[in-house]
Amino acid sequence: MTRISILTLEEMNDEQRAVIEASVASGQPHGGPFWAYIRNPKLMQVVQESNKCLADSSLTPRESLITILTVARHWGAKYPWAVQVRNAAKVGLEAGVVDAINSRSALPTDDRRETLAHDIAKELLADHGLSDASYAAAEAAFSTDELVALIARIGSFSMTCCTANAFDITPPEDAPARLAD
Repeated sequence: MTRISILTLEEMNDEQRAVIEASVASGQPHGGPFWAYIRNPKLMQVVQESNKCLADSSLTPRESLITILTVARHWGAKYPWAVQVRNAAKVGLEAGVVDAINSRSALPTDDRRETLAHDIAKELLADHGLSDASYAAAEAAFSTDELVALIARIGSFSMTCCTANAFDITPPEDAPARLAD
């Protein structure tokens, strides 16, 4: 059960309502952790702009989703996991890749950048930094701009996961997958 009450349009102040209406009109997310963010409409706008900026990087959609799912798995974030598994299917991320992330197994891919995106996210979250060897491998595979986007994506999505966990945001009933225990 979600801990934070979900405001209806009638309960929102003018600024909150304007942000939600703009989110809906532009196709931006406005559920899940955004139920908390709308309490601070400026924060919600900044998070959405940040997400748009990160989506515009030259990381592939697959690399981005692998990173996001790895972060959700690390945090045990049920709502973000459920929603992002649906998005992963939209960008052609195979069920085997999603299942490997969920079970904390090696990715079944030969794509070096995808494997690195996964490994960098896991290492940064677990060790609070990157070894010299990992950084060198990432630097060899990604441009500096891509590496900055990858690291920022890990941090940004960690905030989403922490918000979802703190407020116990419940995954949608029709979610295609659940996190493994």
